[in-house]
Amino acid sequence: MSDSVNGRSPGQRTRRYDSSRRRAAAEETRARILATARRLFIADGYAATTIAAIARQADVVPDTVYATVGRKAELFRVLIELALSGTGRPVPGAQRDYAMRIRATTDPRRKLAVYAEAITAIQARLAPLFLVLREASAVDTELKALWDEITRRRSDNMRVLAADLASTGATRADLTTDEIADVIWTMNSSEYYSLLVIDRGWSEQRFGEWLFDAWCRLLLDEDGSGDPTA
Repeated sequence: MSDSVNGRSPGQRTRRYDSSRRRAAAEETRARILATARRLFIADGYAATTIAAIARQADVVPDTVYATVGRKAELFRVLIELALSGTGRPVPGAQRDYAMRIRATTDPRRKLAVYAEAITAIQARLAPLFLVLREASAVDTELKALWDEITRRRSDNMRVLAADLASTGATRADLTTDEIADVIWTMNSSEYYSLLVIDRGWSEQRFGEWLFDAWCRLLLDEDGSGDPTA
């Protein structure tokens, strides 16, 4: 059957093909810019990394960086959000896969197992960038605002997680929900991960296992039960 019978002209097919190629090329360029920026920020720090340097090493012109991602602070924010989500786009904390899995189970140990595994994977991506953010936030107002925002979001998310964990009735009676949140907030931090994994050489598997075991011991009462592999 001819294209004319199907209502499609060769020109329409060519335009769709060209559009798909342009979209794929744009996505590849964006990914290359982000990967280059991440590497330079971690290696050289925020202040020393320029858009010109990112563009040069990503084999694009500076205007392409601005048009594709944005200014340097916006670029850094995107990297933080992607490290948090673990996908190619930002995802709110409550909508991430692990958060939904935590809410779906009533087993307190399973909740902690899922979160320990998730935070280990997140920090493997996030910690090197977050340490750069911490240093830069002391001198850059835009990065200070980002630091404060991420800190607030972490705190809010931990209160939600602590309340969910407490709702199982398996948490220690001598701990308030805020105290449970504070313990998790401290131990899920980039600083905590960096001390054990980066500085002390722990494997990611060992770190995740440690988090799960420590949280169970610190937060659950002696009757807290459940199979974390279920």
